[in-house]
Amino acid sequence: MTVTEDLHIATDRRRRWLLVGRASIAALILAAVVGQMVTSLVFWHAQGAHDLAQNVANYLSFFTVESNILSLVLLGILVAAQLGGPRLGRRFDVLLLGATSYMVVTAIVYNALMRGIELPPAATLDWANEVLHLIAPLWMVIDRIASTRESELQWRDVGTVTLFPAAWLAFTLLRAPKTPEEAVENPYWYPHLDPSTYDDGYFGVATTCLAVTALLVLAAAAQVAYVRWRQLSRN
Repeated sequence: MTVTEDLHIATDRRRRWLLVGRASIAALILAAVVGQMVTSLVFWHAQGAHDLAQNVANYLSFFTVESNILSLVLLGILVAAQLGGPRLGRRFDVLLLGATSYMVVTAIVYNALMRGIELPPAATLDWANEVLHLIAPLWMVIDRIASTRESELQWRDVGTVTLFPAAWLAFTLLRAPKTPEEAVENPYWYPHLDPSTYDDGYFGVATTCLAVTALLVLAAAAQVAYVRWRQLSRN
């Protein structure tokens, strides 16, 4: 058997492994998102929060949930493409760059700063929490490294990745003060970045946002650098 044949066999094995992994993680994310939503709704209802539409909207306003849903969709598209589905182009590559960057930031921020925060036991589905904040983000990084696809990424895509978080931040800061938290009778509800939890209020929020933005840019730039390095090494 020649070296070329060995490489083809190894590539085919990696593709099959990626197919199984992508399908499995997508199913796991779906189960975690739905499971945590049901757990949250039951908890909020028990605390006297009966506005179903608002509670669902609140749950879907978490950046973690939105990042995982985006990753779920993109993993599903990757699976479909491997099975003979749609051809994937540059727009998909930029979306995948964004999703992976958001998941990396989600994992780092949660595990470094928020893992020790105690929540009421009935409010959190432990296994789903691990999937959304650790397992799924880790897979997205592994997928990026192990993928056999040639991605069409450019350095300007790093800036594009910041557009969705900027829109999420604007939406959050505009919506939260006008959205009550029924469960504890608060007149406002922040999924993150509550100014009242900072000693310096909105200045603290701004500082946090700048730090997270720097982390996001670093995560995206590292991926673009890796993709371009791999392309050069194959030429």
